[in-house]
Amino acid sequence: MYNIAFQTLEYHITHYDLEQGALEIQYIEEYFGEFPRKKTAAEIVRRLTGRAHLILLANAPLPDDPGSVVPVSFKVAHEITTSETEPKLKDLVRRLHDHVEFDGRRVLYTWIGGTRRDWRGQGHFRALTEQQELWAIEQGFDEIVVKTKNKFYEMRGTLDHLRFEVVKYERHAADNAESKVYLSKKLLPDIVRKHRSAKMVIEVKN
Repeated sequence: MYNIAFQTLEYHITHYDLEQGALEIQYIEEYFGEFPRKKTAAEIVRRLTGRAHLILLANAPLPDDPGSVVPVSFKVAHEITTSETEPKLKDLVRRLHDHVEFDGRRVLYTWIGGTRRDWRGQGHFRALTEQQELWAIEQGFDEIVVKTKNKFYEMRGTLDHLRFEVVKYERHAADNAESKVYLSKKLLPDIVRKHRSAKMVIEVKN
């Protein structure tokens, strides 16, 4: 677990192993009404088994009960390659082929993530994203890619502040809010220095 002091706030982030992390994600997704279909723990385990992955959750106290700490934000990412066989991932690689260089490089795909409504705007998702970037650099990844929808304005705003660039935009014929947005960030060494200048990270053993 990491205790992260970001400006005047402290963020508590836990890096979970696969099995326990999948159960935690299944639990927290029940609080996201905007997600049309929740991921099951079995689905998460199936997707992540056998590939490099990262499961991060941020925890915070309940506003009316500071003694009770609950998961409020999460982020799940995994490696993606040109040899994908799962239909959804194979299609994703095809859509990004002309915009992201896969050959000879390691690419991390941010699969799912979000923040519970009552805790949005407090920096939890940004703290998770920065922690994900540091982990990705340590693991030798070259780039992070994200797929989202145009209507998720808060998420897109956070990614914009963190210098993610839009590499592809697929407009929805009937509703532009449903359009798909693909973003990317190349992982350069100065990212670590910038993060360290903004916050202090202390690793705490469970």
